[in-house]
Amino acid sequence: MQAWRVHRNGEPGEVMRFEETGRPVPGEGQVLLRVRAANVNFPDALLCRGQYQVRPPLPFTPGVEICGETPDGRRVLATAALPDGGFAEYAVADASALLPAPASLDDAEAAALHIGYQTGWFGLHRRARLQEGETLLVHAAAGGVGSAAVQLGKAAGATVIGVVSGPGKARTAAALGCDLVVDRRTEDIVTAVKDLTGGRGADVVYDPVGGDAYAKSVKCVAFEGRIVIVGFASGVVPAPALNHALVKNYSVLGLHWGLYAAKDPAAVLACHDELSRLVAKGVVEPLVSERVALSGAADAVQRVADGATTGRIAVLPAGAGAAR
Repeated sequence: MQAWRVHRNGEPGEVMRFEETGRPVPGEGQVLLRVRAANVNFPDALLCRGQYQVRPPLPFTPGVEICGETPDGRRVLATAALPDGGFAEYAVADASALLPAPASLDDAEAAALHIGYQTGWFGLHRRARLQEGETLLVHAAAGGVGSAAVQLGKAAGATVIGVVSGPGKARTAAALGCDLVVDRRTEDIVTAVKDLTGGRGADVVYDPVGGDAYAKSVKCVAFEGRIVIVGFASGVVPAPALNHALVKNYSVLGLHWGLYAAKDPAAVLACHDELSRLVAKGVVEPLVSERVALSGAADAVQRVADGATTGRIAVLPAGAGAAR
């Protein structure tokens, strides 16, 4: 089969190699899936760099989020079991963690409903307890993780402020439903949030960026607000001043969605049921900005790493990517 493999760590565009290799062999409790769509996530870039919290043995195939087909013909969502990831014609996943793909979504959209939306739902509802009428600030609002948080925030009845970089991403965030879009390149985030909220600040901040985004968040979070730390796409891990959290009475909440699969798999299934319900209502529609052939995966991962994309890029093996 054809697959992208990483033999050494580095930038995705430099270290991902397109190769012919044998089909992976599932281990105990695993299943071999024919990949219908594999969506590009920022962790795929971190895996290539050797900077992710999970470090598979070299060589490995990246691609953590897939819509696949089981040997008995079921269309499912899965987190690929590394080192046999989804940027290939076949991947391996844990059989117990497979989720049914919503029939109303095509393969790329279905794959995009998985990690980003699960992360958003657990971050906003399980960790931050977002309430109707509250104000939600979403950093990188036009990206794969951010766009999911925007839609889920609106579905919860929140006023959503989206932070982006550049006019193209601003248009995307506005189309997703943001009540206010702030271009961090030309506008002051803190001023914009305080102006919209009458000086009160954002009740919940959803931060997959870290660095300066976090620094701005603590200046405009509301009394008893909650800052959800999802990741560090900026490459800078902030060092919180805990005395500041004490003075303003806000909470800093960590979210590693993958832990729920190990610690509380029933919650993951319940979340998928809720997301599928929101899809059926038309409230949630995953943003897939591009669909590329399997041969274009390395370029797609590099562009996501560089912050040059919106929504999700779907990688489609030959013959895959069926429509709804």
